[in-house]
Amino acid sequence: MSFVQPLWRRLIARLRFHWRSHVGTLLLVLAVLAGAHLWQTRHVPSGPVPDLPLLLSTGESTTLSAWRARHPGQPVALHVWAEWCPICRAEEHNITRLQTDWPVLTVAMQSGGAAQVQRVLDQRSLPWATVVDESGDLVRRLGVQSVPALLVLDARGHLRAASVGYTSEIGMRLRLLWARALSRAPA
Repeated sequence: MSFVQPLWRRLIARLRFHWRSHVGTLLLVLAVLAGAHLWQTRHVPSGPVPDLPLLLSTGESTTLSAWRARHPGQPVALHVWAEWCPICRAEEHNITRLQTDWPVLTVAMQSGGAAQVQRVLDQRSLPWATVVDESGDLVRRLGVQSVPALLVLDARGHLRAASVGYTSEIGMRLRLLWARALSRAPA
C-alpha cells in the first residue's frame, strides 16, 4: 500500500507538470473519433425524416408519423438492431432502460419475419415496440448501413442526432435531451 500511494502521487504530479504535452494527443484522438463518426453517419440524411410504412413484430401496420403522434411534443429514438449482431446484444439493456423514460421504436434489420423477431424479443425478455425490416430496405431509406444505429427525431420529426455502433445509455439520453432542447428553441 505504501508503494502504491507514492507511485500514484508521482503519476499525478507528472501529469500536472506535463499536461500541455498531452493536449495535442487529446485533440488528435478527438479529431479521429469525430471523423469516424462523420464517416459512419455520412449517408444519414438531415432534416425531416420521411413518413414510412411500418410493420410491427406484433403484426400491426402503422406509419412512422402515426407512431410519433402517440408521443406528441416529445423527441423519439429509432434504434436499428439485428438479431445476429453482438454489439446490438450488448446494447439491449441500454435500450430497455432508455424506453422507460423516452419513446423508443426499434427496427429489427434482416432478422427474419415478424414471428421470428417476436420470438427473439420474447426469448431475450425485450419489451420493445419493434418494426420488422426483413430485407433492410426500410433502414436503407433512413440512410443506415450498419447496426446498431440510433436516430433521434425531435418533436417535429426532424433528425437531430445519429450514431452508429455502440452508444452508451447516457449518450442516448443526452442526444434525446439535445433534441428536446432544439425542439423548444424558436424556429
